[in-house]
Amino acid sequence: MTGDLSVGRRPSVEGETAVAPVEVKGLWHRYRSANADWTLQGIDLCLQPGELVGLLGPSGCGKTTLLRLIAGFEVPSLGEVRMHGQSVATAQRWLPPERRGVGMVFQDYALFPHLTAWDNTCFGLRRGQDTSRAAWLLELLGLQRLTKRYPHELSGGQRQRLALARALAPAPAVVLLDEPFSNLDVEVRLRLRSELPAVLNRCGTSGVLVTHDPGEALAICDRVAVMQDGVLHQCASPRTLVDAPASPFVGRFVLQANLLPVQRHGSDRWTCLLGALQRSKAPSRPLEGGDPEASGVSPAASDDPVLLVDPAAIELSPDQQGDACVMGREFLGREWLYRVEAAGQQLRLRLPLHHDYRRGTRCNLALKSGEDVLLFPDRIGLTLAAQPFQ
Repeated sequence: MTGDLSVGRRPSVEGETAVAPVEVKGLWHRYRSANADWTLQGIDLCLQPGELVGLLGPSGCGKTTLLRLIAGFEVPSLGEVRMHGQSVATAQRWLPPERRGVGMVFQDYALFPHLTAWDNTCFGLRRGQDTSRAAWLLELLGLQRLTKRYPHELSGGQRQRLALARALAPAPAVVLLDEPFSNLDVEVRLRLRSELPAVLNRCGTSGVLVTHDPGEALAICDRVAVMQDGVLHQCASPRTLVDAPASPFVGRFVLQANLLPVQRHGSDRWTCLLGALQRSKAPSRPLEGGDPEASGVSPAASDDPVLLVDPAAIELSPDQQGDACVMGREFLGREWLYRVEAAGQQLRLRLPLHHDYRRGTRCNLALKSGEDVLLFPDRIGLTLAAQPFQ
């Protein structure tokens, strides 16, 4: 991708204090239907200048609703949306989308079928406005030779690039992307998502990306906000989400880790189906920002103790008299992903390819020596006990 990198950037002013492009405070929302549940519950989120934040969670968790509230397509029930320090939405006051200065990329692209690629790109510009930025964007996104084509004459990846060019052409400070890569084949999706941060950076634009794919969010976002049932569990950098998940849900959804019940014995001993455990020498895992409330972390849904166990931290030993059983497996190229049933629970295990076990194989499971597991709600690390105990 080429182009004049100075186009689209707002010049910085020495001594200027950066104002958050988007700030969400205490946001609650539910749709106006009888007995409707809350789709969002007390969301606090702040987008920093130049940042790409991912909204990650399962279907129906409120990601797209939050995006629509920021864009202006929905009105909050409680709380406030602020853009560049100015209030744009409360339950009593609402600024329409066209006056918020945001770009929007929809999941289905929403291109105008009767307009060429050039006319689609320029659609959001004011009459008489300079079109040099539109031309630069089409060149930046590799569409400069397709300006006269209509959307139906473009591939899926080209339509996605065109939707992004149209959203960025009016030089918005913020662009909102609603699962923009979900309809693309794997190769095109991987290529376009890797290009997105560079494109936003060259345009001097912040972004909010809705996705249900943890790998996508961790790969390209500066921070990731993990949501479940309208609640924001944690908003942190990808490294922090992996190293210090704030709740069992974050660990299970983002890391695809196992959640196991655990029994405590005295002050520093525990047992689970993987064996006897003791406190690890490693320090407890701190949250980004220190204070859970300051990190956008919701309390754990339950105070019952539970272990978060990495699928790669469990070893499997075939044993005809074993208490566990292999229920299935997936080939991942360089390793197997096993599903193993033990004590009425389904566990996920990642094992090297030479561990070749068929469905129905009886086995025993144990925590690998030297591996740590994370205990909730205490948020301390546990490891195998030096010796079994009663």
